Amino acid sequence: QVHLVESGGASVQAGGSLRLSCAASGDTDYYNSIGWFRQAPGKEREGVAVIHTDGATYLFDSVEGRFTISRDNAKNTIYLQMDSLKPEDTAMYYCAAGRGWLLRLAQSYIYWGQGTHVTVSS
Repeated sequence: QVHLVESGGASVQAGGSLRLSCAASGDTDYYNSIGWFRQAPGKEREGVAVIHTDGATYLFDSVEGRFTISRDNAKNTIYLQMDSLKPEDTAMYYCAAGRGWLLRLAQSYIYWGQGTHVTVSS
């Protein structure tokens, strides 16, 4: 069992920055991919970024060049640095844990956090 807790969501102006955190606990040896996903009202959940335990990362096209994913292994925490935020980044952001290399599909993930909300105003 893996328990994930997201934090850091807030309301910001367009062009601003936020850093989201995903704290993992429990059987942290189980997973080797942590992904960030987001879901806006009335829209499907979409991928944002993925990081593997080997350090490899993947950023989805919509955030490439603006967001960065990183991890602190000592703290079992994964970060999502979000810069140059746009109103279309407004969504509930979730982190998820799965087993596989740079998993990009939400259905590939087993454990999910409760989410943290980001609102970007123009």
